[in-house]
Amino acid sequence: MEDNGNVLAFGCHPDDIEFMCAGTLSFLRKKGYKIHMATLCGGEKGSMTLSKEKIRSVRLRECEDSAAVLAASYRWAGWEDIEVEFCHELRVRVAKVIREVNPFVVFTLPALDYMVDHEETSKLVRNACFCASVPNFDTEDVPPTKGVPYLYYWDAVESKDWLGRRTPVGFYVDVTSEMETKVKMLSCHRSQRDWLLAQHGIDQYIEYMKEWDRRRGKEAGVGFAESFCQHLAHPFPQDNILKSILGAAVIGVS
Repeated sequence: MEDNGNVLAFGCHPDDIEFMCAGTLSFLRKKGYKIHMATLCGGEKGSMTLSKEKIRSVRLRECEDSAAVLAASYRWAGWEDIEVEFCHELRVRVAKVIREVNPFVVFTLPALDYMVDHEETSKLVRNACFCASVPNFDTEDVPPTKGVPYLYYWDAVESKDWLGRRTPVGFYVDVTSEMETKVKMLSCHRSQRDWLLAQHGIDQYIEYMKEWDRRRGKEAGVGFAESFCQHLAHPFPQDNILKSILGAAVIGVS
């Protein structure tokens, strides 16, 4: 697919993108690309005290605030936390977002991660990148894209799958210079500090994110890094366009 200037990061829940690939998005923004952000779910289960309607309202507003840091668009695909499955309705919803944005580069969750919502979203986005260009796949009158985009999977949470195995790395992006922006974006998700402390036993989630990126950065020989794997199955693009765009910031291309 030709470079049309549109880049999409498609997460499952609010803050997925900010934790795992906001530094790379910041780099791409500086290179002149239009950034689009989307989540399948609205964060409805992310509170111990608020109703799902109230916490959704808070979390969607936080998503919009974060996207604004990169002058990015934000879309909620209209689904709920812990309800994600690979079904026709969600295949249509996700493909509709792909068609609306018409990205030539897509980032999403890895195939193996710590929770099923993430894994199912990964599968849905992968499917949508393929189906969005199929004219007879109906997405409520949104026209098809003109090709299959580059697809990249960001790192799993804590860089391990659900059996504790280290997840693979295709390449790293040195985001040391982008950490201030990444912190600013993740800080927009203020509601999650209380949730992560109560549910995950994690306090100071900003520092937790930094530690993940610091570990990947050590592997790459830089201060902070985000890691990715590229989807290379037929008929997806085979060259690593990020290396062409970001140059020396991309390390260890497989």
